[in-house]
Amino acid sequence: MPVDDPHRITCHLDELLAARGMTLQALADAVGVTVVNLSVLKNNRGKAIRFSTLTALCDVLQCEVGDLFSCD
Repeated sequence: MPVDDPHRITCHLDELLAARGMTLQALADAVGVTVVNLSVLKNNRGKAIRFSTLTALCDVLQCEVGDLFSCD
């Protein structure tokens, strides 16, 4: 798949944050990444994610990777 092709991965960060009553800023602080980087993920514009960030997101949100992302 060429880099410029759209991907089929969808991020469900909005839903997880709403269900936990958490803000994007609070999540960014807890995970140790910027709000801008989380916003890129949240808006499905991300092209990559570090496993350490993914692990931290799952730990803080108390979820599995499959709760955070799906493949359409």
